[in-house]
Order: sequence, then C-alpha cells, then structure tokens
Amino acid sequence: GEAKNLPTYPGPNKMRDCYCTVNLDQEEVFRTKIVEKSLCPFYGEDFYCEIPRTFRHLSFYIFDRDVFRRDSIIGKVAIQKEDLQKYHNRDTWFQLQHVDADSEVQGKVHLELRLSEVITDTGVVCHKLATRVLECQGLPIVNGQCDPYATVTLAGPSRQSEAKKTKVKKKTNNPHFDEVFYFEVTRPSSYNKKSHFDIEDVDEVDKMEIRVDLWNASNLKFGDEFLGELRLPLKFLRQSSSYEAWYFLQPRDNGNKSLKPDDLGSLRLNVVYTEDHVFSSDYYSPLRDVLLKSADVEPVSASAAHILGEVCREKQEAAIPLVRLFLHYGRIVPFISAIANAEVKRTQDPNTIFRGNSLTSKCIDETMKLAGMHYLQVTLKPIIDEICQVHKPCEIDPVKLKDGENLENNRENLRQYVDRIFTVITKSGVSCPTVMCDIFFSLRESAAKRFQGDLDVRYTAVSSFIFLRFFAPAILSPNLFQLTPHHPDPQTSRTLTLISKTIQTLGSLSKSKSANFKESYMATFYDYFNEQKYADAVKNFLDLISSSGRRDHKSIEQPILLKEGFMIKRAQGRKRFGMKNFKKRWFRLTNHEFTYQKSKGDHPLCSIPIENILAVERLEEESFKMKNMFQVIQPERRVLYIQANNCVEAKDWIDILTKVSQCNKKRLTVYHPSAYLNGHWLCCKATADNTPGCTPCTGGLPANIQLDIDGDRETERIYSLFNLYMPKLEKMQAEACGSKSVYDGPEEEEYSTFIIDDPKETYKTLKLIIEGVGTLEQEHAQYKRDKFKKTKYGSQEHPIGDKSFQTYIRQQSEISAHSI
Repeated sequence: GEAKNLPTYPGPNKMRDCYCTVNLDQEEVFRTKIVEKSLCPFYGEDFYCEIPRTFRHLSFYIFDRDVFRRDSIIGKVAIQKEDLQKYHNRDTWFQLQHVDADSEVQGKVHLELRLSEVITDTGVVCHKLATRVLECQGLPIVNGQCDPYATVTLAGPSRQSEAKKTKVKKKTNNPHFDEVFYFEVTRPSSYNKKSHFDIEDVDEVDKMEIRVDLWNASNLKFGDEFLGELRLPLKFLRQSSSYEAWYFLQPRDNGNKSLKPDDLGSLRLNVVYTEDHVFSSDYYSPLRDVLLKSADVEPVSASAAHILGEVCREKQEAAIPLVRLFLHYGRIVPFISAIANAEVKRTQDPNTIFRGNSLTSKCIDETMKLAGMHYLQVTLKPIIDEICQVHKPCEIDPVKLKDGENLENNRENLRQYVDRIFTVITKSGVSCPTVMCDIFFSLRESAAKRFQGDLDVRYTAVSSFIFLRFFAPAILSPNLFQLTPHHPDPQTSRTLTLISKTIQTLGSLSKSKSANFKESYMATFYDYFNEQKYADAVKNFLDLISSSGRRDHKSIEQPILLKEGFMIKRAQGRKRFGMKNFKKRWFRLTNHEFTYQKSKGDHPLCSIPIENILAVERLEEESFKMKNMFQVIQPERRVLYIQANNCVEAKDWIDILTKVSQCNKKRLTVYHPSAYLNGHWLCCKATADNTPGCTPCTGGLPANIQLDIDGDRETERIYSLFNLYMPKLEKMQAEACGSKSVYDGPEEEEYSTFIIDDPKETYKTLKLIIEGVGTLEQEHAQYKRDKFKKTKYGSQEHPIGDKSFQTYIRQQSEISAHSI
C-alpha cells in the first residue's frame, strides 16, 4: 500500500526515507523497499506467506532510516487476529499509532498459585501465597537477543512487597523457570475453625493482586527492557485455594495512553486472511467429485466449477482454489479447454478473444503463475537483475529527459534491452512448462476452429496470454513474480515500463503497431522493430509452445535458481580440529545443488548435491538456544545446522529443500530433532553419534516442486466460498427452476444475472452443490461443538486473555442457547 501525511523530519529538508515492516506480533517477517525523500511514500508491494504459528496481532511498522543511528519508528498499525476478517480483501486506511516499549508485548506465561493457612507454634494462623513461575513461551526477541527473567510482587492498597526475581535464562524466548516465591498475605490472628479468614482478612485479600513482570536482561545503559506483565487479583482464590493456568502477557496500564490519532499520518493496507479447518480427505469426496467432473459436463456452464465463478464477487476468488485443485488432480488442461472453448463460442469478434476478465482468463493467469514461476526465473531474472543494478538511462520522452542525458543514447540503451529480452523470450520455447503448452494448444485449436477465416487468430489467442498476461506483467512488476525482492526504484521502474510496453506490442502481432501507442515518442521508438524478422520470431515461438508432442522441459540441463539469501550456519566439522562456530553466509539453492559462500557472487565454500540431502527438519531450540533453526542431513550422519532470519523464512527454506530432495532414493525415515553435543544426542540421550534417529521424519510432499498443493485444503476453500455465497446459489437455483425446461425440456429464455445455457443440467448440479455444502456445514458445526466441550480456557492452546477464544465461547453460548 502507501502511507500519507507522515510527520516532517525535524531538519532543514523535512523529508524522510521510510520503509514498512510486516510483523507477526513482534517478529518481523517482511520489509519493503526504502522510499527516499517523501512524507507520502508509495510501496505497492505484495507479501504472501503461510503463517507457521499462532499470533495475536498482525502489525505494520513505519520506520525512518537513519544512516548514523538506529532507524527510528514513526508509528504502527496493529490489527488483532480476531479483527482481520473485518478488513478482508478491502483497501483500508489506518491511522498510525504511537509505539512505546510498554505497549510492545507478546508471549504467554504459565503460573501456579496456592493460598494456604499456616498455624504457628503459638496457635495463631496466617495466610501465605505460593507463586510458582513455571515457564514462558513466545517472548519477543529484543535487539537480536532474549535473556529473560521474571519479577513477582504482591501488592495491596496498604502495602507492596519487595519484588522477587527469578534467575536470568540466557538466549531463549521460551524460558523454563520453575521457581516458587512465598508471600505473607494476612497478619497472624487467632485461629478460627469456621472459616479461612476473618472478615477483616477477606476484605484485605480481595483488594490484593499478584503481579508478574517479564524483563529482558540488557547490557545497554538504558536498563532492562520490559517484555510484558500480568496482574491477578487474589479474590478468585476464594473459590479454590490452588489455581494453575496459562496467561497472555499484557501491556502496562500506560501502554494505551491516548495521543492525537492524526499526529503520525496513515497507512493504506489490503489484508487477505483466510483460516480454514481442513478435515480428512473422505469428508470432501461428494463435493470434490462434483467439481472434478466439471470438464465433462455438457454444457460446461452447468458444471460446479463454472457455477462457482458465476456466484463469486470476483472471478479471481474462484480461480485460485479451482486451479490449484485441478492441478493437484491432473485435470487442469481438460477443465480450461472446456471453459475456453465455451468462451470462444460466445465471442463474436476475433480481435477481442480472451480480452475480458472472465473465469477462463483468470484460471489461465493463475495456472501460469503456479506452473511458470521457474520458467520466468530462467528466462527473465538475469537481465532484470542487470537492469536493476546498472541503472542505464533509458528515458525516451523528450519532456522527461534529465540534464546531461542524450535522447539518442537513451533510445539505444532501451533498444538493446528490448532486443535482449525479446531474444531470450522467443528462444525459450523449449523451456515452457508442459502444462502451459497443452493449454495453449487447446486455445489455438478452439480459436482456429471458431474463426476459420482469420489466419492470425491461432497466434493472437496464445499471445494474449503469454505476452500480455505473463511476460509483460512480469517485466513491469518483477517483485510480484519473485524476480526481485522489492518494487524497483522510480528510474528502473520507468525503464521496465517502456520495455514492457514494447514487448507487449511485439507479441500482439497487430497489423498497425504504431497505432497501439498513444505517445508519439513510443511510436517513433517502435520503428526500430518494424522488421519482418520480429514477427517471424514471435510466430515461431508461439508455434513451438502451442504444438503437441514437444520436448519435455525437464530434460533441460540448465540449473534453475530456486531460493537464495543470507542465513547463519554452524560449522559442520569437516576439519578435524576446526572451531564449530556460527557464521553468516549467503545460501543458494538450485535444482542441482545447495551451496553457501561468504557473500553473494563469491566462490562456494561448500556445495551439497541435491541427491545428498537425506532429510530437512526443524531443530529444537534447546540445542543451541537459538530460534528458527533447521538441519540439512547428509550421508554419513553429517548435519548442517542453519538459522533463518524469522519463522516464515525458516518454513520457506524447509519446504523448498524438502520438495527438491523428495525423490532421493536414500531419504531417511527417522531423524534426531536435537543436536549431538557433549558426547550425546540431546533428544534421546544416545551416546553414539551414528545412532539412528529417534523421531519419524515429517510426511512426504509431492515431488513436483512447482505444484505443492493440498487438494483437501483447496476443496475446503471452495466449500467456504460456496457457503459464503449461498444466497446467490439459491437465487441461481430459483432462476433455473423457474424455467419450464427443467420439467418440459429446453426453451429459449433470457437470464439477466447468470449464464444458464441448460437450466435442467444447471439445476441438477446446483442441487448436488447445495447438498454437499450442507453436509460439510453440519460437520464443521459438530467439530466446533466438540472442540468447545474439550477446550479448557487457560490451557496452553487458549491462555487466559485470548480474545479470539472468548469471542468463540460467546458465539457457541449463543448457538447453544438458541438450540435450547
């Protein structure tokens, strides 16, 4: 998104160099580019991730870069997990809020409280409180480290005890304390068998509270950092003298101090958050079977998949889970062929073929994104990287020329870039993924059959996707296609825009190319490419990617870069007497090998062939007191221990390394979840370093690295969409049922809302969908009831203070009351 009206910098130029971070609670998982010299920075960056852990807030922080000191925080937007649905898939402006240490809190604490009577030797009684601090989980990392300790205080209206302190636990954000502290609650009084307390004692206890504060032991001169607190009134112990529970840590009372909300500006966000409970595969069989038969239904407009596209508010909403489901079950080509053929039959003008935002075009877009990502990496990434790094001037609009720039030199720079990109694209046909080629073959055949008098339509039907919707957008916004980590700077972005426009026009094969440009300078520039050789190269490329019986792209020997970035690794012990210390290294994964080097571009210090990766698993934090660690296990029990920068990045590396090594014949079935240190495995205490693993390896993943898809999860997503749009389904059923043809046979009838070519067939499919959705809805309701009965508030999964669980309890109580 973007920010606006940020406060001015207290200096002469008043401008700021700002970036935005995305955080799960306090853990940063993404950072945008820096927008320089602006108080209204535009980022326009998309970030997608699977969330690998529970969280309370999704937070966005705006930072101002400082060259000489630590970057300063301007403000933040924090959205509670239970509020994410309010803003789902909607552009929303949020006021930036002030950030202070007292409000930056995450994690939970496990406490046990016990209130007991103690009778002294002289026969008097007093009341003592035992507070046991067992452990904490998920504390924030502060300035790269976490050395937590807890303080415990008993406070009342007339007194406050001295704070008692646990030991400091070094280098862990999940500390185990297990320390007990004793406090005298009431003064000694004459023993009374009738009750625990005198009247005076009861009043005093009711007003008392136990306070637990978590701190990070810091070596900085500013003192220890506050991590969170918990305040518990003792009156709840009157019902039970002993109580044990997990609690979410809370900010200090002054953490919510009110300041003018418009002081700091605002941030525009579009957050898409989905959370689904996925059942085992057999639950989805009825709905899945109806969906997978879509390609065989005549007409295809009466199929379940097409109906989903009709009822969803946005075609994209339906296309994403449909494409993933059909790819998983190998039915994507017949499905897209069927809906594309139906769309071609409805198209009257060959010049408008596949130009709208139909279900067909959205499904093909999504398929190309999934199946073609590595194809883009191989084809475009090297030259896109060069354009971003070299910054050659390429502006050809005379009005926008900077001082000292030469128009002819700029045109030549741009022409060379366009020529090189055009050449790598038109020579990449053999690398185009098979599934894309099969779809293009189907589009070509449908278009040629429908418009037999137009000889070019067989090309334009394919070029409208491969050039207009695949290569041109990837050049224009490389960050959205994982070709660059961030949105390019303004000058590079302008260069890429000019290249994208030219490549798009070259691929369109239109008769009057210069007329495609509104700007005269673009028409003049395009004269460089008005040669037949360019049109011939496009046609040869389109012929190759849309013909059947072509070479399998897997035979290409060129390594494909899958992922790279800095991480911290522990020495593997390859040198007998070498130090096993931790060092920051640049890691690089291709489909051939996994390497690391000192810096990007250096010669590899270590190379692990993919066939030598026997398992990739998480490493328990107890091994080195470090978070987000995983292990790459190799032959002869050699293990490479690696720490990623955050939980999302760790999951990404584990997933992609597991996928690329999935077909290795010698993959392990068991592993050690902890390290081998001081002569034994920390997990199972076995002393031999070659002892077989003590824990089963995580479940196998599909071998195809491009399409790692969970079919049940996608079916659950489709169920959720059908359930959400149930009123539209029922309306569509009423329209289909309203036709006499359901009973008496086909008849001509106009429908204003939905495409219903065959009311009888559509009605039949709708009935199956509504039945399948109804059955799953009952299963979800039963699952929630069972979960409600089994779940304990105050457990580790649902600590006291869990607002999302409180909302859930309220909803279930309302449902129960309604059913009664």
